[in-house]
Amino acid sequence: MTTDDIATASDIARLARGTLLPSFPGATAPRWLLDELEAGLAGVTLFALTGNVPSPESLAALTAQLRKAGDPFVAIDEEGGDVTRLGGHRSGSPYPGNAALGAVDDTELTRRIYRSMGAELAEVGVNVNFAPSVDVNTADDNPVIGTRSFGSDPGLVARHAAAAVAGTQEAGVAACAKHFPGHGATVEDSHLMVPLVDADLDLLERRELVPFRAAIEAGTRAVMTGHLNLPAITRGTPATLSHDAITGLLRERLGYRGVIVTDALDMEGASGAIGIPEAAVRALAAGADLLCLGPNEHAETVRAVLAAITGAVRAGRLSPGRLRDAAERTARLRAWLAGPSPAAADRAAGLEAARRAVRVSGALPGWDGPPLVVETEATGNIAVGPTPWGLGPWAPDAVRTDGSDGAAARVLKEAAGRGLVVVLRDAHRHASQRALATALLTARPDTVVVEMGLPVWRPGSAVYVATYGAAAANAQAAAEILGLA
Repeated sequence: MTTDDIATASDIARLARGTLLPSFPGATAPRWLLDELEAGLAGVTLFALTGNVPSPESLAALTAQLRKAGDPFVAIDEEGGDVTRLGGHRSGSPYPGNAALGAVDDTELTRRIYRSMGAELAEVGVNVNFAPSVDVNTADDNPVIGTRSFGSDPGLVARHAAAAVAGTQEAGVAACAKHFPGHGATVEDSHLMVPLVDADLDLLERRELVPFRAAIEAGTRAVMTGHLNLPAITRGTPATLSHDAITGLLRERLGYRGVIVTDALDMEGASGAIGIPEAAVRALAAGADLLCLGPNEHAETVRAVLAAITGAVRAGRLSPGRLRDAAERTARLRAWLAGPSPAAADRAAGLEAARRAVRVSGALPGWDGPPLVVETEATGNIAVGPTPWGLGPWAPDAVRTDGSDGAAARVLKEAAGRGLVVVLRDAHRHASQRALATALLTARPDTVVVEMGLPVWRPGSAVYVATYGAAAANAQAAAEILGLA
């Protein structure tokens, strides 16, 4: 082996590291991660469920520790609403999610919300936010997007996508529009399979791509790919691994020149059939620049992926030029991130937006005392995680039920002589919620129904309250309407 060969191998290894965003457990960086950062690792993705974010103070200390070892991208999913990591996973987000912002339809307010979230992220050393979700949610039964979308109208989603990008980046944090080419028309979860998007290029241009064009025009510094099967474009290959989707559609047709990052490669939609190392190679060959590996992918996965990438280069499956191209884009992103971040947090905007999003049908009853609040069980998808929700903080004796047989009778007995409020979350997706609400309304037509997901299913109730989200801000707004707060 010649000196040139050794230098080339070392160069390729460093370029390969420069594409990886692994994770790690705990609130302190392990030694292996610091060593990898010193060797050129691109950065990290933080997750609440792995213990990376016990508090804003500990997160600030963690990011400071990371920066002593390099100049990393520190990425997180902070969408507000249901998908929240910066403390909201413990108490719920002070910012409503996109569905509420779409319901208000005030782009300056959306910009304020995202600027404030960006300011909070910048304050603790996070410099890349995997948000906003700019998916056009056209499938009511979508199990993974729902209230994460601004809505079902491409024009509305587009103008709020642009506002969200602008607000985030005014705080000095890179926005990342997702999930390209659009996860809103699916009825499957890409964490568990490869969802189908049955749309040709003409339909994509009229629907899914409209918000991505707006985000690109607004200057989004990153775009995240989705693990989606678009037969008319990718011919069965997940978009994350498809040259036609990433290079052909996003780079060439939409003219995007910024950083492309993958959704987590541990998801079944990306690596279920081939494994994470091979998925990493194919994503890079397709045109991705940064690879999010997933919440449980640590040192062993990094070693395996590096071996796969360097092996693919030696075998001629992946060109060194493709890695250098990725490195040039990430270098430009780092240079942009070195600029100032003058924005300040504005949490008042969150509650303002949540209050303005609430929709009330019918006249609220005048209760003599506090009503009994009944909250239904609603499983969140993997992206949301176990974020707390509901009116419990304002209703200490609230009852939580799964809606099983006998639940309605027990509730009615406990609510005797009191007002009754039943809280639902995406009732259109949960038969047990619909059955419980119907039973309660049959016996007690004065029951107030509060929907904290998408208001798709509407029972024949006298009073119906829709919050367009289940964040802490949405809950407080609903509690105020009900006289609980």
